[in-house]
Amino acid sequence: MGRNGQNQGAPWEAWASRGAAEWRRAGKAVETVIPDLERVIRLGVTGLSRAGKTVFITSLVASLKNSRNMVVLAAAREGRIKAANLEFHPEHTIPRFPFEDHLHTMISQDKPDWPLPTKGLSKLRLSLRIRRKSRDWLAKDWLGRDEETVHLDIIDFPGEWLIDLTMMNKNFTSWSVERLERITFDALDGREKAMTYLKQLKRINIEAKLNESNEDAQSLAKTFTAYLKALKEDGYSRCTPGRFLQPGDLENAAVLTFAPLHSRDQADKGSLYKKFESRFEEYKKQVIQPFFENHLSKIDRQVVLVDVMAAIEAGPGPFEDQRKAMKDILSIFQPGRNLWPTQLFQGHKVEKILFAATKADHLHHSQHSRLSTYPGGVLRESVQRADDKGAKTRVMSIAALRVTKEHTVTQDSVNYEGVCGWLAGKDDGRQRWFEYPGTLPDIGALLKEARQGEKEWRHGPQSFPKFQPEPQSREQPLPHIRLDQALEFLIGDLL
Repeated sequence: MGRNGQNQGAPWEAWASRGAAEWRRAGKAVETVIPDLERVIRLGVTGLSRAGKTVFITSLVASLKNSRNMVVLAAAREGRIKAANLEFHPEHTIPRFPFEDHLHTMISQDKPDWPLPTKGLSKLRLSLRIRRKSRDWLAKDWLGRDEETVHLDIIDFPGEWLIDLTMMNKNFTSWSVERLERITFDALDGREKAMTYLKQLKRINIEAKLNESNEDAQSLAKTFTAYLKALKEDGYSRCTPGRFLQPGDLENAAVLTFAPLHSRDQADKGSLYKKFESRFEEYKKQVIQPFFENHLSKIDRQVVLVDVMAAIEAGPGPFEDQRKAMKDILSIFQPGRNLWPTQLFQGHKVEKILFAATKADHLHHSQHSRLSTYPGGVLRESVQRADDKGAKTRVMSIAALRVTKEHTVTQDSVNYEGVCGWLAGKDDGRQRWFEYPGTLPDIGALLKEARQGEKEWRHGPQSFPKFQPEPQSREQPLPHIRLDQALEFLIGDLL
């Protein structure tokens, strides 16, 4: 204090205040030429066909646009999400994810339904206007703004394309050996499409000269595709090449005209064998590698969706096949921390991975803890690998769109805890149907039976209810199970 009782710091404080005001005025003057502070989060939504990727993306966007029931997501709970708007993705050559169409299908007042399977590549950018936390000492930037824009970039694509990543480290010979072993096994097991392919392969001279009008090449590829489709219908996952099932913009392209053949190292250059071998390598180079490098290799955060119940229903063979497929696919991605030296020499890393069992709403909540153990059990090696590399992982069960309500029925003094909703295939959509799905089997027992090559589960076939969406109001937030918890883990730290 001075002699007159005045604060000696007052002149300094006044100067600092004037200086801060000058900085703010200067900031306002250049704000038109300096863009807002913006960040991009590339979220990878991965999973095999029918795992629920499209529903997850649609519900995620709708729930961030109307976030009243996203209470576990801190930015939503604290009211810091000021706006959530869909914008054009910077890659203008990629089709836009049809969010509005999918949402309308899922909550239609007429006859809501699940979206049709994805047939091509699409992307979406959701721009979030986020208010910084007030306790953050960097709550305002040098322009005096306390908000920032966070872009959430998401990609959707057919699950069949994901399985093709397992072909990247194989050549035509090794891939053919694997495929023919599987086809032979299926033929011995009585699968008609497998027997048809082997019979046709036996009749063809694969060392003969090939031209584009060669009917043998076209016919063999079509027969092989028919076999893959039958295998997929039976619940199997490792149906490569995936583009044979969902060609997208490659419909009728010559690069999709090949099939597995018995090895012929000495075949002439113009033979059917060499042509198929060449097309296999072209498929890897022109289709698989660009898909991975352009769309999947720069993912920051990843959610791996697993349809556990569908795999159990399909039986021990498909259950084990799904496990092997996901293990091989996830080995392609590089988990870890994105420190600049590692990015420079080792490439981009996936920092957080969520392993999620979908359709949790098809079971009573008393079964959710057991359902949550399935992804970690089925993908144990992948979870351990990600942990060892420094990535953060979590396993949970979710329902991106909840379509059931829990209900208990008492019969003969016994309480049956189940769920009720609109069952697929029921004529009267106005009536709710109660389902008691029973108790999920122990994951360890299922893995043991599947690895031992059992034809059927020892305790008999497993089946689960198939529920449909019901009409929702666009003004109301979508019901879900742990979608907010999933997003808090995946991106909460960046909001």
